[in-house]
Amino acid sequence: MTRTSGTSDFPMTTEDPLRIRYTHHEQVHELIDVVTYCVEAVSMSFDGWDDDRVRGPGLYIAVVSGDSVAPYADPMGANRWPVESYPAVTRELDPFLEAASEVALERDGAVVISVDGAVLEQMVRFRDLTPGELAALEDVYRADYADWIGARHMSAADTSVRPDVVTTITLSEEDGRVTLFENGRFQDYSRDHLGAPWRTPPRETTDHPLD
Repeated sequence: MTRTSGTSDFPMTTEDPLRIRYTHHEQVHELIDVVTYCVEAVSMSFDGWDDDRVRGPGLYIAVVSGDSVAPYADPMGANRWPVESYPAVTRELDPFLEAASEVALERDGAVVISVDGAVLEQMVRFRDLTPGELAALEDVYRADYADWIGARHMSAADTSVRPDVVTTITLSEEDGRVTLFENGRFQDYSRDHLGAPWRTPPRETTDHPLD
């Protein structure tokens, strides 16, 4: 199925009165802020972005509400998050930043973090949306990808529309750009805009379509 180009409000699904909307929870926003802050710090700590011969750090993180990603992800080989040193996201940032810096340079795949902060040891590869899933989302998810969008970002955008996924966050190994995706929309920060006074309240990520 071909995605329709152009922009739209594309809300994720019809509102379910029995569904917990984690994107509106202050604690979950705080978790996403902590993770994003550390991802930005990984980008800022790398001083080789201008050297085309050097591969920069890259990250792909998904914050999820379900207890398993098995229905839409596969294990990414031997790539593991170091849970022995940092099993969960807390306000103590240094251990998470150290682990994220190691993973960003030495491992491949996506890191999965639960809304309670627990980090899945096994890193994963998220599956593409199936034709049936795309058909079901035809009226609510349309993407016309920006020219800087790569395979990791496309996956993060698609994954962010899944019901159990609250937010996906990427760090581009090409240029250090940090991008947040929610419900198929994104908010991105180029390396030149990282390191400014930290942004509060939590960033809105639903006001920019993938154009």
